[in-house]
Amino acid sequence: MTFKPPTSTPRARARFGFWTVAVAFTAVMAFTTVPTPLWSLFAVRDAFSSFTVTLVFAVYAVAVALSLFLVGHLSDTYGRRRILVPALALNVVAGVVFVLWPALPGLVVARVLSGLGIGAVTATATAWLSELHATRQWGPGPQTAQVVAIAANLGGLGLGGLISGALAEFVGEPLRLPFVAMAALVLFALIGVLAAPETKAAHGPKPTYHPQRIEVPDGARGRFFAAAVGSAIAFSLFGLVTSLAPAFLAVTLHEPSHALAGAVSFAMFAAAALAQTLIPSQAPVRLLAVAIPALVAGIGLLTVAVWLPAPSLGVFLAGDLIAGVGAGLMFKGAIGTVAAISLPNHAAETLAGLYLAAYLGLAGPVVGLGALTQIVSTRVSLLAFAGVLVCATLAAAPTLLGRSRSHPPLQPQPTST
Repeated sequence: MTFKPPTSTPRARARFGFWTVAVAFTAVMAFTTVPTPLWSLFAVRDAFSSFTVTLVFAVYAVAVALSLFLVGHLSDTYGRRRILVPALALNVVAGVVFVLWPALPGLVVARVLSGLGIGAVTATATAWLSELHATRQWGPGPQTAQVVAIAANLGGLGLGGLISGALAEFVGEPLRLPFVAMAALVLFALIGVLAAPETKAAHGPKPTYHPQRIEVPDGARGRFFAAAVGSAIAFSLFGLVTSLAPAFLAVTLHEPSHALAGAVSFAMFAAAALAQTLIPSQAPVRLLAVAIPALVAGIGLLTVAVWLPAPSLGVFLAGDLIAGVGAGLMFKGAIGTVAAISLPNHAAETLAGLYLAAYLGLAGPVVGLGALTQIVSTRVSLLAFAGVLVCATLAAAPTLLGRSRSHPPLQPQPTST
């Protein structure tokens, strides 16, 4: 259904709403990566292993996936504000839990609450930004909303770790202050969202509730599976830098700085966001032709960095940046591939399957990596992790590159993590 902006919404109010929602989107995504540079501190304080860290991280990804399928689509029926405000509030509550219940069970509860909120935020905020930008046609061209959504999503994920690491390193109270500061920012943004103009007012009888469906065309399952593998690989790298990368920096590279751990996370997400926004719109196959070698090169450099006779932070950072570019373009190309093969009335259902694969990738391989670190050294664990990702990338490459050429260029799509 084509969105028809309400004629009663003044242009200035639509502009205010657009930037308010963008700030809220950025703030809540940043909140989700606040723990990134702090996991090592929690582990030392409570004497739990890196495997436990990955399990706490994984429950977040599972919660996001559940939320995407249970409530992520409901703003189309009940209105954008009615979904976004409670989702933001869940993350404020998660911040309170982080501060008041910092033991392991509290960390799990807080991550679940945060994940449930994020699953509703991503789809709702992205749609709301698009509709607010369309209202009265203010500002630059139609790509503005997509670019801002990408920047808010991936940029927010990067900023959370960067700010948290800096506060932990230079201010103090590392297990409390970052959560207080970012939860307060989300609360402030929530108050602003209450004043943003609604673009999808709830009216008429409500349809029977059903979770988000997954629909894949029978003749395109091979290409869908290849795109799903690509999205899982991209999110696996995001999971690596937001869960175990600080441990690799501290133990293997002898760089225990919390600020550095946050900066490494920021660098990958920033590289992914910039790659998605700065590279012109192209057919998915062209994006994937750049993404695949970048991913392989980035993963290779991350691994080589810890296997050198003198482990190299510089090589690790280079791999982090190149892998970020590859992951950003891989997911953008995967979305384009799935959009091209979707049936006209089932695009959302097909994309839902892609997001499920992405969040399985966010959780599964990283949990496996965490378990492996309990058996062998971190260097061997990272080598095995890299081998699995590279093999999966090369296995999916022929299908992604060989059978997508007949499809026309697609518009860029914002990502979700």
